[in-house]
Amino acid sequence: MKRFTGVAVGLLLPVVAWAQSPPVPAHPPGAAIASAHALATQAGMEVIRDGGNAFDAAVAVSAALSVVEPISSGLGGGGLWLLHDARTGRDVFVDGRETSPAAATPDKFLDKNGALDPNRAQNGPWSAGIPGLPALLVHVAEKYGKLPLTRSLAPAIRIARNGFPVYPRMAGGYQAKRAVMDRYPGTRAVFSPGGKPISTGETFRQPDLAKTLERLARQGFDGFYRGQTAQRLVAGVNAQGGQWTGQELASYRIKERDPIRFRYHGWDITTAPPVSSGGIALAQMLQILEPYDLKALPEAQRVHLVVESMRRAYRDRTFYLGDPDFVKVPQKLLTSADYAAGLRASINPDKATPSNLLSGAPTPLEDEETTHFSIIDAEGNRVGATQTVNLLYGSGLIPPGTGVLLNDEMDDFALKPGTPNAFGVMGYEANAPKPGKRMLSSMTPTFMESKDKVAVLGTPGGSRIITMVLLGILGYDDGLDARQVAALPRYHHQWLPDVIDAEPGAISADAGKALQAMGHAIDLPPAQAEGGRGSSHVWGNLQTVEWDKRSNRLQGGTDPRNEVGKADVITQP
Repeated sequence: MKRFTGVAVGLLLPVVAWAQSPPVPAHPPGAAIASAHALATQAGMEVIRDGGNAFDAAVAVSAALSVVEPISSGLGGGGLWLLHDARTGRDVFVDGRETSPAAATPDKFLDKNGALDPNRAQNGPWSAGIPGLPALLVHVAEKYGKLPLTRSLAPAIRIARNGFPVYPRMAGGYQAKRAVMDRYPGTRAVFSPGGKPISTGETFRQPDLAKTLERLARQGFDGFYRGQTAQRLVAGVNAQGGQWTGQELASYRIKERDPIRFRYHGWDITTAPPVSSGGIALAQMLQILEPYDLKALPEAQRVHLVVESMRRAYRDRTFYLGDPDFVKVPQKLLTSADYAAGLRASINPDKATPSNLLSGAPTPLEDEETTHFSIIDAEGNRVGATQTVNLLYGSGLIPPGTGVLLNDEMDDFALKPGTPNAFGVMGYEANAPKPGKRMLSSMTPTFMESKDKVAVLGTPGGSRIITMVLLGILGYDDGLDARQVAALPRYHHQWLPDVIDAEPGAISADAGKALQAMGHAIDLPPAQAEGGRGSSHVWGNLQTVEWDKRSNRLQGGTDPRNEVGKADVITQP
């Protein structure tokens, strides 16, 4: 009887397997884009409808964001993009991070007493690295796109020339940084034309930026890094006391790097290598958490384990990570399952590990004023792109005649080892500035793929980027869809300071009390905290798209915290 049953089951297995697992479609049914501004998403869809692929759309979205989100990113900044080429099956990480000018040696950022000068590190000409985003746009368009750059940049040029409505975050950010931005004639001409500062609802036009984009579209790399634009950038920086050279601009180069890959609960994770710190940290955290059934655990226990994984990954981030062209990063060791197992073994399941027992010093950060977008197209190409000017409106400096708001990424370097930067944190030799070196970043564009689903995700948020992407991955693993993942409440721990920071609703009051009993310091929102200042803010602006292979359905998720973001899907007939 048992033998007969075994044979019968064996004969039925192919039929049952076919019934439960219908053929997976070879390609998505259309395209999906999620970005931080509706006009940028529309720009990408416009290019897709005109015959472009995901890479052309990414150029269009990125350039449009450079126009409509100057508070977060732009041609004067940089970006880290993760690409999947469906034709070849290749994943590639495109590094368009800014580089250090040769003159920007650490001593240039010290005051007369030898202390770090925060104003010079965060504002004006000395704070700016050589921009990488324009070269990134040209590189992706020429190597991976189907359309000419003139077509992909057309929406951004149109928006810059015709204008768009100023939104509250943009106007509020300008008021917050106006004292710095009004120092510079080129910036005043754009943000306070005729002495009248921009305000919510009015039309914001940038004719100089439109002309800069037109030169980039016509001439490619040389349209920004040589010729008229380059001359105006160098003249504008140096007129304010900086020391850029035309040769530094002309010698900027994009780097293509191999992404970091690992497995988690049946998912293939592809993510950012150094100069991003995110991929190594994700590999460590997720491999630490791999053996646990997090969904089945009580809330406090789940948060405890996730926080302990964050604590250990961020400690390693501080000491080992920097530009791999200048620093030997032990990537193979840090991303290995055996190393993660050793870190896991040091976790007490019932008690917090005080960060001061994991010896060292605090982590260098990147500010929240960054942006991300995610794209999937009908061929199966994918783009996860994060770009930034660092702090609010970057350096605040627009060289006259360019419309290009320059970054303040030099503050992401460890300008004086052991001295806190803008965020009260420190960095060390691995992230010290050198001519042409790229500063450490937290930007973490990421792909997830299982037998049933493909997802692209990423976010701004400074040092919190990595933990937000982690929580997004855990959300997809729990069965959430793109909209639910984008809306997930967030919590964060970065080793030092030794405290859990939490958004409203991220951790229940009961779980908070249980975590405190374990020895965790926790910064709960005021309504949940019984003492202390509490955290009332939300953070991040996660943008994600997914392709559910089982239903052959595309979906985009844009962060509900963002007032102007948009996710859109088009289905091909």
